[in-house]
Amino acid sequence: MRPFPLVSADLLAAQEDNLRACIRCGACLPVCPTYLLTGIEEESPRGRIAMALALHEGYLPMVTEDFVRHEENCLLCEACTAVCPAGVQMDVFGIALRAAMGRKRPWMERLARSIGFALLANLSWLRAGVRLLHWVGPLRGTARRLGILRLFGLSEADALLPSLFARPLVARGQQWRPVGPVRGQAALFAGCLMSTMFAEVDRATARVLSAHGWQVTVLTGQGCCGSLHAHEGELQAARALARRNIEAFEGDPASAIVVNAAGCGSMLKGYGRLLEDDPAYAARARAFSSRVRDVTEFLEQQDPPGPVAPLNLTVTLQDPCHLAHAQGIQRAPRTLIRRLPAVTFREMAEPSLCCGSAGVYNLTHKAKAQSLGQRKAANVQATGAVVVVTANPGCHLHLQATLAGSGVAVRHIIELLDESFREGGAYVGIESGE
Repeated sequence: MRPFPLVSADLLAAQEDNLRACIRCGACLPVCPTYLLTGIEEESPRGRIAMALALHEGYLPMVTEDFVRHEENCLLCEACTAVCPAGVQMDVFGIALRAAMGRKRPWMERLARSIGFALLANLSWLRAGVRLLHWVGPLRGTARRLGILRLFGLSEADALLPSLFARPLVARGQQWRPVGPVRGQAALFAGCLMSTMFAEVDRATARVLSAHGWQVTVLTGQGCCGSLHAHEGELQAARALARRNIEAFEGDPASAIVVNAAGCGSMLKGYGRLLEDDPAYAARARAFSSRVRDVTEFLEQQDPPGPVAPLNLTVTLQDPCHLAHAQGIQRAPRTLIRRLPAVTFREMAEPSLCCGSAGVYNLTHKAKAQSLGQRKAANVQATGAVVVVTANPGCHLHLQATLAGSGVAVRHIIELLDESFREGGAYVGIESGE
């Protein structure tokens, strides 16, 4: 047998057992977004595995554009991994392959990737960019009406941006303190997009946790989780970001690490695997990951505070892939929604099928992302809900774009809890960190 032309023998040795575990049973087919869209075997997990093994064993003589296209069409949503009876870790293979292929991209795409990853790695730059978007907001509307954005091919990207930008949350050790006895300590992972485009959700998360009796700290030194870097094959950058976050949260070793973005939570829980070959960080990464909790799983086990106010809403829930599949959390958000007074919950069809966001997939694979987004939007509207709840910033922005003009609002689950708690008076006496 010979290795992939663009993949090291060491990487192949690490992945071969994973790939050969596939028994071709087809359990992955009904949950794979790209297979559901196309019905093509090469667009299924087992098809991608078969191509990789054919390349490895010499039956496929070289890496072709067709091979690369099918492999990169995978959204890394982990739906197949979650249902595989043989335990194939398709996301592990997909990330390793993307890191190894290193294919040459058009210069505009390379430039955009470089700028995007640089902004995510340096939150000061990202905050400056968000402030700029805030100030040019009126110009965006004018450019949209005049067709300028369409002329330069920017309409889709513009639709994915929020219309309003909150004041960014800068991690500097600030705290939110509850009223009465302190149940425990929680360290909020602020994130990159969450602390800028969705900064108010971060603040709402701190308030909701405080209402449950937790003292919340936003530790200085933390930054981007590195998930977008990893999913695009930029593993060196992802590992550097992971080390920085581990060091930042080691300053508060007793606190639970609470995260409100599904993609971030999945990545943070995977630091042990990401740094398993780093002798200086492997044990520290495992200890870090063991402390990470998604905010929904963290709150599910606790009695809600009182008093809370009725919301009088009909809502449905979109399961983010990296909450439902990667972390196996589906019950918790539904439990929290059903606890809210005067909220009618209606389950949509295919709630955990990927919406098409998938990191930057909706920018790099526009047609497939739009098809998945439209499918999700139709499922949302069929419920008759006026609000679709999610728990991930990429999903939030993609759903917002696909549901534009439908009358259905997209909200983070924490926003619902925050509104009910605030209107009901559950925050009276809480000391804000800002």
